[in-house]
Amino acid sequence: MRLLILKLVSDEARHGYDLIREIEARTGGAYVPSPGVIYPALEALLDQGLVEVQPDGQKRSFSLTDDGRNEMVAEAEALDRIEARLAELQDSERPEDPEDVREAMLRLRHSVIQSLRANHADVDRRKAITDILSDAQDRISKLDDV
Repeated sequence: MRLLILKLVSDEARHGYDLIREIEARTGGAYVPSPGVIYPALEALLDQGLVEVQPDGQKRSFSLTDDGRNEMVAEAEALDRIEARLAELQDSERPEDPEDVREAMLRLRHSVIQSLRANHADVDRRKAITDILSDAQDRISKLDDV
C-alpha cells in the first residue's frame, strides 16, 4: 500500500478520498481501501518524510517529496510488480471476470454503501438490504444447480 500511495501521489497531488477511488479504479473494483487504511498510511508516509501535505480548503492534499522520489527509485522493481498486478486486475478479457459482471458488482456495491450511509442507524433499512443481498446470493448460487 505504501508504494502504491507513493506512486499515485507522484502522478499528481491527491486527497485521501481521491486515493481510495483511484485504487478502486486501478483494481477494477477488486479492492477498495477504507479510510482506516489510507489515512494511517498517509500519516506514516508524512512521518517518514516521503510525502508532504498542503491544505486544500477543508481537505489536505498529499504530494511526493524528494525523499519520496528517491524511495520510488529504490523500489522500482517492487513498483513494477505492483503495476503488473494492477494491470491484471484491470484485464476484463479474462473469461472468469467479464467486464459487464464486474461493472454490475461495482454498481451494486455503490448502491448498498450509498443506501446505508443515507441512514446508517435505520435497522429496518439494514435488514431490507441484507435480505435483498441474501436473495441475490441464493439466486446466483442456484444458477450452478441448473
